[in-house]
Amino acid sequence: MPRPKHCAWCGRVIEPGPTNRPRKYCNQSCRQRAYEQRAQLAGTSIPADSVMLSANAVERFRDDLFELRCAAEDLCTAVREGESIEAVEELASELEDLARRIERLRGHK
Repeated sequence: MPRPKHCAWCGRVIEPGPTNRPRKYCNQSCRQRAYEQRAQLAGTSIPADSVMLSANAVERFRDDLFELRCAAEDLCTAVREGESIEAVEELASELEDLARRIERLRGHK
């Protein structure tokens, strides 16, 4: 299964366009936000491809990663303890959902 492409601004999965040209942003709004950030960073020592998050967003991201690790640990424990395939599948599905949510780095929960 090919790895999905994600928007360079919001992190949403980018659906393939009508041409073969790879898209960097999911929509015009994200393209505009990225342009505005690049313009603000011009002339600074901050790399243009930096991802800037508020302190609150970083804390949310840390919380999300902790939740993801806990879900992975729950799945491993269930497998080790011989839980039913249904229980393991449910835990794996929750883990996958968490990972997909975290892939969207800039929010849109």
